[in-house]
Amino acid sequence: MIAQLPDDQRIVLTGVGLTAPNGNNLAEYRDALLNGKSGVTRYEIRYFGETLAGVCHYDELRYQRRKELRRGTRAGSVAIYCAREAVLDSGIDWENTDKSRVGVYVGVTEHGNVETENEIYLIKGYDYDTQYWTHHHNPRTVANNPAGEVTLNMGITGPHYTLGAACAAGNAGLIQSVQMLRLGECDLAIGGGVSESIHTFGIFAGFNSQGALARHEEPAKASRPFDAERNGIVVAEGGCLYTLERLSDAKARGARVYGEIVGYAMNSDAYDFVLPHPERQAECMNLALRRAGIAPGQVDIVSSHATGTISGDIQECEAIRHVFGGDATALVNNTKSYIGHAMGAAGALELAGNLPSFRDGVVHPTINLEQIDPECQLNGLVANQPRERGKVDVILNNSFGMLGINSVVIVRKI
Repeated sequence: MIAQLPDDQRIVLTGVGLTAPNGNNLAEYRDALLNGKSGVTRYEIRYFGETLAGVCHYDELRYQRRKELRRGTRAGSVAIYCAREAVLDSGIDWENTDKSRVGVYVGVTEHGNVETENEIYLIKGYDYDTQYWTHHHNPRTVANNPAGEVTLNMGITGPHYTLGAACAAGNAGLIQSVQMLRLGECDLAIGGGVSESIHTFGIFAGFNSQGALARHEEPAKASRPFDAERNGIVVAEGGCLYTLERLSDAKARGARVYGEIVGYAMNSDAYDFVLPHPERQAECMNLALRRAGIAPGQVDIVSSHATGTISGDIQECEAIRHVFGGDATALVNNTKSYIGHAMGAAGALELAGNLPSFRDGVVHPTINLEQIDPECQLNGLVANQPRERGKVDVILNNSFGMLGINSVVIVRKI
């Protein structure tokens, strides 16, 4: 039985703001997912050279001046755009909102590498004379920067921080938002995740040295989770932030509700720096289901984490089979096949792409799935074409990361 809480403890999603490599708002993004539109393109970055990446093209000047962009960071800019768009989408009377009761909780995979690499590159031209090092470096690289830039831009005086949760961070930002609302620490939360990862050459070099960086003659086909010919990760930037409120508050103002977060879980593999552990992933899914009071058979969509690595995809499929069994009715899809791996933003973006299924009953597919790896076989895997589900009531969103951090968020239709 689905757990029933009083309305002031039930937390709902009321606004979505995002930028992805294939869309700059939920409508554009959803249209791209239903029509197989990839956002992966050729990309050049210093030292590493030409590679492939998911690159965003949002309007940077919509909510910031050029001077603010120069002073701040790409992650901060993405976060500001997404936060502003989420608030606009929510219909909240922002001008009359008590900004001291707004909390900002932004998940990131890493932060500061881009800014440090840029400064080292610049002072190289001055024979590494550190007197040319920017005085903006420290506020740019502190871990709370993306969330902090949002508060500065929007005049928010409530709590803010980022959550370093590797590639589970988008879910972590949502989970933190739920907890802080239930604790009464804020009345409105802005939560999710952002990534500026494509602007650091180190991440490409690192994945390349692991043999985990995807390559393909056609950029749009490079990210291919579950496919027998997959060869690694496509690095992407992006962001997705939500407004979250107590259901009682949302009802009071007549808000449109995208869905209710009814369950969540985070745990640790305690196994390896990089390699996942399917047993721990399964435990994380089961814990989220128990907290939600939902049986596996009640789940309509499983939004998979799969990144396109050989072992990672296999391990997650093993975990999904363990939780849902051979007779599962849940449909499984993957968003990274369109946009690549948006790191800290991944979980939040992947959930967003599935939320419209509550309304239209359609499940977007995994694209580039030409020949499934037998070890990735899943009964409900949606491949290449959208699937009509008819009725979608429950979405389970997986998001896992390095050093064995696992996160699951379950959202129910209201």
